[in-house]
Amino acid sequence: MTMHPTGDPAASIAPTGTISAGRPATGEAPASPPPGRALLPGILVNALALFATYGGLIVVLLPSQLYVLDPAHKVDNLAIVTTVSFVFTLFAQPIVGALSDRTRSRFGRRAPWMVSGALIGALFLFGLGALKSLFWIAVFWAVIQVALNALQGPLSAITADRFPRNRRGGASAMFGIGTQVGMTAGVMLAGYLATAVGIGYTVFGIVVVAATLLFVLANRDWSSKHAAVGSWSWKAFLSGFWISPRRNPDFFWAFTARFLLILGYFVVSAYQLYILTDYIKLSLGDAQKAVGTLALVALVPTLIAIVLSGWWSDKAGRRKVFIYAASAVMVVSLAFPLVMPTLTGMIIMSVLNGVGFGLYMSCDAALMTEVLPNAGQDAGKDLGILNVATNIPQALSAVIAATIIHSFGGYPSLFVFGMVFVVIAALALIPIKSVR
Repeated sequence: MTMHPTGDPAASIAPTGTISAGRPATGEAPASPPPGRALLPGILVNALALFATYGGLIVVLLPSQLYVLDPAHKVDNLAIVTTVSFVFTLFAQPIVGALSDRTRSRFGRRAPWMVSGALIGALFLFGLGALKSLFWIAVFWAVIQVALNALQGPLSAITADRFPRNRRGGASAMFGIGTQVGMTAGVMLAGYLATAVGIGYTVFGIVVVAATLLFVLANRDWSSKHAAVGSWSWKAFLSGFWISPRRNPDFFWAFTARFLLILGYFVVSAYQLYILTDYIKLSLGDAQKAVGTLALVALVPTLIAIVLSGWWSDKAGRRKVFIYAASAVMVVSLAFPLVMPTLTGMIIMSVLNGVGFGLYMSCDAALMTEVLPNAGQDAGKDLGILNVATNIPQALSAVIAATIIHSFGGYPSLFVFGMVFVVIAALALIPIKSVR
């Protein structure tokens, strides 16, 4: 990785041309202001709210709702609902990212999409808890996931929009801290509200709307209303989602590595509640409380890992070595429930897995901004495509986990699967040349 000289960030011009020393004139390419004091804490808070919603919904509230709806078929029903949402969210982030790259409004390119995603997601969350039909739960869940992805895609592009390359590790660390704290807080809050899932869904809807509005108001973008925009072509728009592995091999390998690691991670975490009830043999009530405990014990070591690795990777000018270390720690963590099929084994796994995932989160997010094609000129779209490498394995994890549980010896095989895919993901980083 080539380090850029340090200096006044207001005068830093990123390769994308999106960070400018002055507001762009009419007819010029769209640009965003340099990072102000509120931007880093804003990224932290908005990521916290978004991933608290993800964590609370995916880990606790939705599995609990389906458990109560039909205990005998809970595993298969969870797979059905998440697979349906996968079909609709597959390209949500890159499409919204591409549209946000072209959005011309006085509020900038990203804010309109972020606010719309938060509001639509909240509206459907308010109604989800009252549903008793698997069909309508699947429909509402798909809309919610598309809406939250419409928020996440533009939010992810803000690091590339507003930070020079040599400051993106710190910005990514903020996003990583928000992600991990949010997941932990969301799981704990959802565990507390799990006996009243309707209230739980409503609370998360309010939180994500409030955080998003606060972010866009405190971190106003420059207007893109009069910025230059190329002529529209459906052919060019659709072909833009194909990024040639031959011409952009680093982008391809970064996508592959993230896809494999997230799949290995979420095949275990997607069924965490059912692992506790069916493998560790806890009651539903005890398992719902234990999910919060597992999230809590992982929080501090994860935050330490995120902060240190984000700062250290910027200082060292390296990303991959930290991701290799993260992968090794995650593999070790996943072995503990196999040799200790108890709550203690799950706690040890959570602590170590938190350290590994924290190391991974902050450095991987920075690495992704450094492998973008076309010098990052289409950051919204291209980061959206990279986020597909997160969304697809998350969405597929439930159906893959259900298949593994039914076909390969039950819940222990989930941990073996996770270990294997984390190792393969680390190996996929080796061919990346532009980032050390």
